Amino acid sequence: MRRTRRKPALIRQNPSVALVYRQETSASFGLAETLSHWLKERKQRVYTAPEQKPIPGTRLLRSFAEFRKMGLIVVLGGDGTYLRAVRLMDGASIPILGINMGSLGFLTPVRAEEVFAALDLTLKNEMQLVPRSMLEIELVQGSKLSLFCALNDVVIERGRMSQLINLSIQCGDDFVSEVKADGLIISTPTGSTAYNLSAGGPLLHPRVQGMVVTPIAPHSLTSRPLIFPDDEHLHFRIVSKVRNSKAASERQRKRIASAQLIVDGRSLADVSLDDRINVRRSPREHWRIEDPKKNFFFLLRDKLKFGDRA
Repeated sequence: MRRTRRKPALIRQNPSVALVYRQETSASFGLAETLSHWLKERKQRVYTAPEQKPIPGTRLLRSFAEFRKMGLIVVLGGDGTYLRAVRLMDGASIPILGINMGSLGFLTPVRAEEVFAALDLTLKNEMQLVPRSMLEIELVQGSKLSLFCALNDVVIERGRMSQLINLSIQCGDDFVSEVKADGLIISTPTGSTAYNLSAGGPLLHPRVQGMVVTPIAPHSLTSRPLIFPDDEHLHFRIVSKVRNSKAASERQRKRIASAQLIVDGRSLADVSLDDRINVRRSPREHWRIEDPKKNFFFLLRDKLKFGDRA
């Protein structure tokens, strides 16, 4: 599979900056307004990202196509705001800098008080530009094909009914197993510190070329997370255990075997029997602006208190 390894253009070659802020807090909006003035003083064209209240002194981008032509995206918020920016980017190769205005902020490691120093280094191209792998998801429902892209994870989770779901896992042409659980998490190394970690999955260094499949509350002591090479194609489908047609109608079978497809925290589709979910590494990559002093291990200690004794 061919992967897009081309780095984005240097920021000084495209002095267009889009601001994505956490909409629930006035502090994020206030800092966005301050940043817009600071950036314009440094000859940058500043825009408000789509689907937001316009920041004073900036132009609101009305279309996603305009947004994907930016030279830099600055996120003011937490991990949820960052993932919203990723969704708007839709795989476009644009450098993105995360400023933490939320709680955990694993994807937004720069503190608010460090924002001007970090942006100054960014505009001078003195920060690291680091690629992160993404997932490409195909949802096949009969003749209908839906495509999604994820930076963190895709989750197949039981629907509104209380029953556990049975999920079949296949790697390429090889059958792996069936899992009875609340669902499955398929995670990138970036997403391994998120829902995957909460469900008991392993932490992966961002440079590991792998995907993690982690069961959610499995009904078996032997169901454990699995790490797959990211050049494999993974296939998932719901398996009904209701075999006897006299015991349940087709409608009941489908209701029992219903699930939701959740991509980077957003529920995007209902999944039922006969649907197929295909997951692979995306040929596109996500480009993060990072401070070399705040590497993965620093963030584990700082954000997750990794290694601290209780």
